[in-house]
Amino acid sequence: MISTILVANRGEIACRVFRTCRELGIATVAVYSDADADALHVREADSAVRLPGATPADTYLRGELIVKAAQAAGADAVHPGYGFLSENADFARAVLDAGLVWIGPSPEAIESMASKTRAKELMGIAPLGKVTEADLPVLVKAAAGGGGRGMRVVRELGALEDELAAAGAEAASAFGDGEVFVEPYLEGGRHVEVQIMVDAYGTVWALGTRDCTLQRRHQKVIEESPAPGLTAGLVDELHAQAVRAARVTGYRGAGTVEFLVAGDRAHFLEMNTRLQVEHPVTEAVFGVDLVALQIQVAEGARLAEEPPPARGHAVEARLYAEDPAAEWAPQTGTLHRLSVPGVRLDTGYVDGDTIGVHYDPMLAKAIAYAPTRAEALRGLAGALERAVVHGPVTNRELLVRSLRHPEFVEARMDTGFYDRHLAELAAPAPDPHAPLAAALADAHGRSRFGGWRNLASQPQVKLFRSEPDGAEHEVRYRHTREGLSAEGVRVLSVSRELVVLEAGGVRRQFGVSRYGDGRVYVGNTALTALPLLPEPTTRQSPGSLLAPMPGTVVRLADGLAEGARVTAGQPLIWLEAMKMEHRISAPASGTLTALHAAPGRQVEVGALLAVVDVEDVTGVVQEEQSV
Repeated sequence: MISTILVANRGEIACRVFRTCRELGIATVAVYSDADADALHVREADSAVRLPGATPADTYLRGELIVKAAQAAGADAVHPGYGFLSENADFARAVLDAGLVWIGPSPEAIESMASKTRAKELMGIAPLGKVTEADLPVLVKAAAGGGGRGMRVVRELGALEDELAAAGAEAASAFGDGEVFVEPYLEGGRHVEVQIMVDAYGTVWALGTRDCTLQRRHQKVIEESPAPGLTAGLVDELHAQAVRAARVTGYRGAGTVEFLVAGDRAHFLEMNTRLQVEHPVTEAVFGVDLVALQIQVAEGARLAEEPPPARGHAVEARLYAEDPAAEWAPQTGTLHRLSVPGVRLDTGYVDGDTIGVHYDPMLAKAIAYAPTRAEALRGLAGALERAVVHGPVTNRELLVRSLRHPEFVEARMDTGFYDRHLAELAAPAPDPHAPLAAALADAHGRSRFGGWRNLASQPQVKLFRSEPDGAEHEVRYRHTREGLSAEGVRVLSVSRELVVLEAGGVRRQFGVSRYGDGRVYVGNTALTALPLLPEPTTRQSPGSLLAPMPGTVVRLADGLAEGARVTAGQPLIWLEAMKMEHRISAPASGTLTALHAAPGRQVEVGALLAVVDVEDVTGVVQEEQSV
């Protein structure tokens, strides 16, 4: 029997595994980077071992350090979680060679399926050879790992070489393996997968289907089980292929076989030899604990001949610290408050934690279960609508709108869902009464007879900027003998934390929160008070493109140096933040007159990366622009 488990991971998945370990009476060990010294998974573990450094390459991707950590802490088993080294056969082999139990498939099974190129060969699928115009569009993918990293859609043959390099660099950073390959990209399909669980005695469970079609940057956003709208024959085919993949590899443990479904045809994509982020929806529908089953199988337990029956429907949404309206740019800062009532919430953060630049921007997974799909979607949308998320900008509103979008509700979605609907789903929709509530709460307790007051007949004026849209809102209110008042609404009550207004006969309550960061939060609307007479600001040249987020410069365009000619839209600098690579392009054609970026350099938001002398169409220099 296993007594102590080290989780070779961080954040939400480490906390998830620890929860099951506590229920089973198993002691837990965390590993942590310097950036994670105060992280929730460290606080929740029974003991923890430091991995010196901050980047994944220096810490969570150092298998030899993790094995030493397990030995030092007295662990007798290692759970890899997902991402990082979870599909690294050499790491699994090192764990076993150290005399520890590996909670996962054998190194040989990982080698056969963790590389997507070898997996396709095993499944009898020929790889795509030399790419021609006739093959477009194609998908560049990392051979190892997952989570959308190292993945690029290529629609123009001339862009293939650069995208191969970018995908390889991103994959190497995320998984320690820069191998990439090219496969046909099928548009208009759905991403469907099958969860399997296999013991050492030949029993293979196919635990239904999951639909993971709603994705951004090839990373899943909303998942559900069972996948809606599939025929019984297609489900049987998916189950059969998944069981076949398990048998041909001699698989053991939890795994997921992924497909692209177009019409009534299923195309094998890959097999993930680990637990998936979206495993909770399967747990809800089948009434199982997949982490507990992983541990029991690793201990040599037998599965029942048949899995439990599926009941009901579950849906999961990933809450990210990112701005969908700004090309999904990841966000950093302090997470002041996170509360999602009425649903299962898997997270690696608590109020007051810092969202840094080194790791994935996922804050939490919210999971709803109900007897029917319609009830599950309604329940999750309602919970996210009532959620309180104060801190960095998130995709919360996009999730609510996605769950209620007719195309998704009617199960007509495909992988191009966000390409078609992002503008409407990410459009700002600030509460029109939020700025007034903020102003009234701020004015509460201030006597209108103070020395600062205007004449009683004159309104007080406050100016706010809402985030992330940057819109400005002017608010007017008055101090009267009866209290505070404003045009168009009845002010029923005001305190520093709660404002109650009535508009059009409807009474509404507005919670008001402050955390000392200069913002005031009314519900989930973040507002910053502005001076009525704005201070002069430094002018940025039109078209300036500064560092859009804190991160690390990972590479420059070939031959980029001062004096080089650049063209509008030409990729110049690649910045890595939160495990994703972001391309910085020239804002206009011209000559590079200064270059401040260099590989390995850490930059903050707004850092000046380069300067371009911009030319007009005649070749005459117009002005310098920052990049």
